[in-house]
Amino acid sequence: MPHIILRDVSVEFPVYDGTHRSLRRALVDLSVGGRILNHGRRVTVQALDGLTLDIQDGDRVGLIGSNGAGKTTLLKVLAGLYQPTGGAIDSEGRIATLLGADCILDPEMTGYENIDHAGVLLGLSGGGGRLADEIADFSELGQYLHLPVKTYSAGMQLRLSFALATAQESDILLIDEVLSAGDARFMGKARHRLNALTERNSIIVFASHVDDQLRSMCNKVAWLQNGRLMQFGETEAVIAAYHAWSPEAE
Repeated sequence: MPHIILRDVSVEFPVYDGTHRSLRRALVDLSVGGRILNHGRRVTVQALDGLTLDIQDGDRVGLIGSNGAGKTTLLKVLAGLYQPTGGAIDSEGRIATLLGADCILDPEMTGYENIDHAGVLLGLSGGGGRLADEIADFSELGQYLHLPVKTYSAGMQLRLSFALATAQESDILLIDEVLSAGDARFMGKARHRLNALTERNSIIVFASHVDDQLRSMCNKVAWLQNGRLMQFGETEAVIAAYHAWSPEAE
């Protein structure tokens, strides 16, 4: 049975030169937030701090929190891109990810070349022309699929990467807040496709700053702040608690 179980999971990134300029550069390179910890001569950024979380078959979990709260880091841990520095993860099920267009697309390749490449790397079923036709139809990119992806707008890259990610046969789908780059009509198509994917994806974990997306797609929400799990439970209750919270309350 597909599931994701985290027990006291922490992630720390070492910063080997703790000077102000180097620290700022390192944080940009890591693309994470979190708390800065000073261990004498050694500086680390704690992106996740003791997360315990149970996600079971049928859960569609939204991740909320301010920038740097740990949402993207958590998704990358769940995807196996980051290894925890503490705690343990027990997961079962095939995982598909949409963690940004750069995780799937090669900007030097054309759209069609990316489809072929992804078909091999991701093991997508319905390869060859059938897969290309399906993705071309959903993405509505037309003749742009013959051009290098580096010529695409952010919204066009989203269309292609979303179509590729959701074409995978998976049990668990992980999505970062990339859907904000789409236009309103495509957003509607994407939500409809995600709702349909619930039939064949046992678990969806979705990071978003948009409350309406969370309400329409999720049955549970996890609120992260400074790498810590503040609350996990029913969608409306957690959203309300998040908006009622202030930093002074910590």
